[in-house]
Amino acid sequence: MREHDSYGPSTMRRGRRKFDDDESDFLKRGRPEPQLKEDPDLPEVGDRWSTWDGSLKGPEPRPDWVRTEYGAVDTELGMLKTGKEADVFLVRRAVPDTDKVSMLAAKRYRDGDHRLFHRDAGYLEGRRVRRSREMRAMTNRTSFGKEMIAGQWAVAEFGALSHLWQVGQESGLVRVPYPVQLIGTELMLEFIGDWETGEAAPRLAQVRADPGELAALWGQMTDALSVLARAQVAHGDLSPYNILVHEGRLVLIDLPQIVDVVANPQGADFIARDVRNVGAWFTQRGLRVDADELLERLLYEAGLR
Repeated sequence: MREHDSYGPSTMRRGRRKFDDDESDFLKRGRPEPQLKEDPDLPEVGDRWSTWDGSLKGPEPRPDWVRTEYGAVDTELGMLKTGKEADVFLVRRAVPDTDKVSMLAAKRYRDGDHRLFHRDAGYLEGRRVRRSREMRAMTNRTSFGKEMIAGQWAVAEFGALSHLWQVGQESGLVRVPYPVQLIGTELMLEFIGDWETGEAAPRLAQVRADPGELAALWGQMTDALSVLARAQVAHGDLSPYNILVHEGRLVLIDLPQIVDVVANPQGADFIARDVRNVGAWFTQRGLRVDADELLERLLYEAGLR
C-alpha cells in the first residue's frame, strides 16, 4: 500500500488549461536556504524569520489566523509524516511576545533525484508547460526535467487547494486545508488537528464510526466528490488514507496529482478509481452504498456523459 503524506495563485480558472505551468521562473528560486544560527540576522527565538514576504500567497479573504506580519518567526516542531514524494513538518508561526500564533503543516517535496516518477505519466497527461525545452526535459526525465515535474506538482497542489478552499467557503460542501503560501517546492498549509497539542487529525482509515456516523460521513464524501466533478477535476489518488476527519468533517488532503478530467484522456478512469476506493472502505464497514450510481452521476456532472 502506498504511504501517503499527512497532508495550492489558482491555476484552475477558465481561459487556460488548469495545469499549465506558468511558475517555472519562480520555482527556480528553490526553497529558502536554511539559516545558520551564527547568522546575526536570525531571530532571537525560533528557527527563521517567516518566509511569507517572498512567497505566493493563498486566496483572499484569508482566515484571521494567517500570520502576515514581517516580524513573525517560524519554529519547526518536528515531522508529521514522511512519504515517498514529500515530507511534512509541523511549524509554529508566531509574532514574538504576542498571542498571534498559527500552526502550519510544511509540505516539502523531494528533489528530482529522490522522487519516484513511475506514476507521473498518467497524471501529467493534459498538463502543459509553455516552453518546449522544458516540456522535452520533462518527457525525457532529465535531471532538470525531474525538477520541473516536482515543481509542477507543487504548483498543481497549491492551485487545487486554493480553488477548492474558495469553493468550500461558498458551498460548505468540501473542505481542504487553507493553503497559506508556496515558495519553491515548499507548501505551507493549515495544520488540521489540535493546535494546543500538535496532534494531527486522524485519517478516515483510522476512524471507528457507528452506522449513523458512517452514513453522515458518506453523505459528506458524495458532496465533496460532486464538487470536484462539477469543477471537472478528480482527486486522482483518493483513499481513506488521504482524507482526515476533524470535528466531524471530512478534509481532503494530498492533491498534487489532481487531474483535469476533460484534458486528460483517462479522466473518467480517475473519477471511477476515486469512487471505488472510498466506496469500498464504507462497504467494508457495513454501510450499503451504490458506487455505480454515484459514478454515473459524477461523470454527468463532469460533462463526460
